[in-house]
Amino acid sequence: MSTLIEQLIQYLRDTLNVTLFVRPWNECRKLPFFLQDSYDYYRTELFRLNVLLMVDTNDEEQSPATVRKHMEQVREKCDEVIYVRDRVTAYNRKRLIEQSVPFIVPGNQLYLPMLAIDLREYFRQKRMTTDKFSPATQALVLYWIYNSNKNEARATPTEMAKILGYSKMTMTRAFKEVDAALDAVLDSERRNNDAKHSLPGQELWHTLQPFWRSPVKQRYYLFRSDFDDALGLRAGLTAMASYSMLAEPSHKVFAVSQNEWKVFLQKHEVVVLDRPDSQTVEIEVWGYPPNLFAQNDLVDRLSLYLYLRDTSDERIESALEELLGRMKW
Repeated sequence: MSTLIEQLIQYLRDTLNVTLFVRPWNECRKLPFFLQDSYDYYRTELFRLNVLLMVDTNDEEQSPATVRKHMEQVREKCDEVIYVRDRVTAYNRKRLIEQSVPFIVPGNQLYLPMLAIDLREYFRQKRMTTDKFSPATQALVLYWIYNSNKNEARATPTEMAKILGYSKMTMTRAFKEVDAALDAVLDSERRNNDAKHSLPGQELWHTLQPFWRSPVKQRYYLFRSDFDDALGLRAGLTAMASYSMLAEPSHKVFAVSQNEWKVFLQKHEVVVLDRPDSQTVEIEVWGYPPNLFAQNDLVDRLSLYLYLRDTSDERIESALEELLGRMKW
């Protein structure tokens, strides 16, 4: 089985939650020689429909008109045929759709009109039910927002992995997650426009509101003497007091990453308390490193907003408005 077919199986498992069982199509020997030389053929079943996968093996991309002509010849032997290729330009994908040629580009796009399903709508509905952004994805989008006026703001997954300190695989998943979220909330014209990947920071922030999550995964209260302020960034209401006119809280609040918290516990014996008072310190453990977007010794404005936005305290609500009002987009 070719690597491309393995990628296709994984792609459909990830996108449509279906498992394909493919087998070579031996009837291809009855096709003209040029069709045998240009494609590999596999039989499978997709949503109870028997289909033939026509896998393009040419190095050079063929024109959509040529592909359609070849597919019509193959259809004389098998009714439902799907064109498969590892790479197809955006222009040619559009032309394939215009000519109603069913196709799958693993990891990129699929178009299957014979299933009588608007798969783009299916994807949007599926994505709308997606949970909040993963921490890595949220870190990626925040980086884009804070650097929207810089050339590196739309770096590749490999480049962003180095910048943010994640693996290439994690960043690749993050890029796909952002793309799915944008497809779910943008109108059709903007969804199909490459410009969706270069939205201004403020627009990106507001557009993706349904997917934002609080950066804080856990909170702990320690004795004030057990924690060195230099180990964390000012966070929570402590940070809010610096960003706005809100009064300082009775105890200080600091943010650390999950790895920093793990190392801290390995090096120190601490007592975790049930509740705060004037002799305690509150530690927020974040899903992504808070120092990625730190401003001096403060956590960044947008992450702070996401943590406090569900408050019912009118004083904090007013401070949150002030926080975003002073944001330099």
